Amino acid sequence: MADKSKKSVLDMSKFMDKEVRVKFMGGREVVGTLKGYDALLNLVLDDTREFLKDPDDPYRLLDETRNLGLTVGRGTSVMLVCPTEGFEEISNPFLQEGDEGGEEEG
Repeated sequence: MADKSKKSVLDMSKFMDKEVRVKFMGGREVVGTLKGYDALLNLVLDDTREFLKDPDDPYRLLDETRNLGLTVGRGTSVMLVCPTEGFEEISNPFLQEGDEGGEEEG
């Protein structure tokens, strides 16, 4: 017989007790130490810091943070989980020189 217990799609055990960056639906981003998770990707983070948004541009995050402490992130709103070690923003490889994000003509 097949095992009917819920199994997580992602193996989060490799991130346990390590600092991770989590992006939620709605644009919030936090960094914290992963202390627990379940099959639905509900996350328990300790020493959590939330990145503040730019008041002039709500889509841009600032380097400023606010401390949240111990938090629980609901799995249905988690969009991205990545380790902070090795995290690096790269330039858009599809953006051609001179493009400012406009649509291509064609």
